[in-house]
Amino acid sequence: MLKTSVLQMNSQGDKPANLRAIADLVERAVARDRPDWILLPEHCEWLGGSGGAPGVAEPATGGETYELLATLARQHRVWIHGGSFYERSTTPGRAFNTSVVFDRDGREAARYRKIHLFDVTTADGARYHESATIEPGDAVVVYDLEGVTVGCSICYDIRFPELYQALVARGAELIAVPAAFTLLTGKDHWETLIRARAIETQTWVAAAAQWGSYDTPAGERQSFGQSMVVDPWGQVVARVSDGTGFATAHIDRDLTARVRQQIPVAHNKALGVRVPA
Repeated sequence: MLKTSVLQMNSQGDKPANLRAIADLVERAVARDRPDWILLPEHCEWLGGSGGAPGVAEPATGGETYELLATLARQHRVWIHGGSFYERSTTPGRAFNTSVVFDRDGREAARYRKIHLFDVTTADGARYHESATIEPGDAVVVYDLEGVTVGCSICYDIRFPELYQALVARGAELIAVPAAFTLLTGKDHWETLIRARAIETQTWVAAAAQWGSYDTPAGERQSFGQSMVVDPWGQVVARVSDGTGFATAHIDRDLTARVRQQIPVAHNKALGVRVPA
């Protein structure tokens, strides 16, 4: 069975420190649990408000974060799904919020640019306007992880189930959700959304989150944490609660098959395209 680890970070506006934290967490997870696949959170390399994204954005390849993740994957012979980092756009003053995946040889295996951008004013008055500096992606992305099809999403994407249905239609058995959910929305919605996406798609969902406070020009912000792995029945099988750390779980494809056989949701669709029997 495939062994997966989700990493929980408290990234700040200090890129060198964040990169050191990535290397430390990956090394600790490998030493303790020997996972096949590691998922990092959204903005693993820098978290200081999306307004600063263009200034810290890296080229598509060859940047500090890209090279670190490739090196860690190669050194530890592990797949690394790189959460997300800011990738330069050809449009001045803008960037992409991008996940890059590396195989055991440190080669790029997939790239996903966040489709749904977080433009929200929360109940406490905090304003988030990701689209002011971030360009949305336009591609639904899956990749082959040694026989397991993995679907890509990032944070706010989880509120849009049509994306997850599109990933399942492309064969996804495991869906990655790197995130930096706010404390306010996270305490009420985070676990519910993850479990709902797992239940309705009958896939494993791995969610790696940011946790704790970080500074932005608009003031201090709080991330919720609670990184977790959820099975296709909707049960949480591994979790990181508060603080930084990691949690590991096996992806049991036999369980996926049993769940899909017991409740054949894909074959019972009345709207949209049915999956052939």
